[in-house]
Amino acid sequence: MQMTTLILAAQAAGQGGGMGGMLLMMVALFAIMYFFMIRPQTKRQKEIKAFQNSLTEGTKVVTGGGIYGTVRRIDLANGTVEVEIARGVVVTVDRNYVFANASSQMPNA
Repeated sequence: MQMTTLILAAQAAGQGGGMGGMLLMMVALFAIMYFFMIRPQTKRQKEIKAFQNSLTEGTKVVTGGGIYGTVRRIDLANGTVEVEIARGVVVTVDRNYVFANASSQMPNA
């Protein structure tokens, strides 16, 4: 009778160790996801926000729709930016949809 008790106790101890290993794996998986996915995305969002806050007239930009142009006017009250996409063609876009500085990427117009 005592041998059965020892076997059951050993099995219970073995199963408990599996939970700790599983928890450790979950923590490791979350850490990997954080360092390879979440952290770089957060960093990129901060860079975009800093760029949007530093917009000035004459800056060459790329909008969220992939349109290249030059900032002509910034309306902070409405949160809009007027972007000239061709000579004499000005479109108004939301300031949050101006994503990148295109001065080095700007095609010759």
